[in-house]
Order: sequence, then structure tokens, then C-alpha cells
Amino acid sequence: MATYNVKVFISYRKGILDPQGVAVEKAAYSLGFNKVKEVRVGKYITMKIEAEREEEIKKEIEEMAKKFLVNPVIEEYSYKIEVAK
Repeated sequence: MATYNVKVFISYRKGILDPQGVAVEKAAYSLGFNKVKEVRVGKYITMKIEAEREEEIKKEIEEMAKKFLVNPVIEEYSYKIEVAK
């Protein structure tokens, strides 16, 4: 059985207001960072999962996302799987 490092990235869907992103963008602008545009703030989750194959990990991540990690109405997600060293 191998151990995998999993990184899950969660953000608001396109078209959903991101109040934290707006606040960060305004702060950046007020501090002179005028080139910053369209800031989106999300969640970044890391975990280790033990499994025989990467396909098992994908299935578990999809299940977790549907059950409790992501609000599918307003959020979207992506993930990256790497074999732990």
C-alpha cells in the first residue's frame, strides 16, 4: 500500500461574489499594487491517503468533495495527487 499526498483547491464558481477576494483586491490597490485584478480567495486542503492505486484516491476525493468539502451550488474544486516520498 502506498501513501499519497493530496492537495485539494476549492474556490467560488465563476459569477459568485467573493467578498474576501474583493477585500484583498481593494487592499492591494490602496497599497499601490494597481496591476492586481480579479482576486479570488479559496481554500487549500492537504491530506495523506493510503491506497493501493491512484484510482482509489480519486474516488475518495470525489466522495469527500460531494459529501462535505465543497458546496456544489457556489464552489468548484480541483485536486492534485502525488506519491508521498
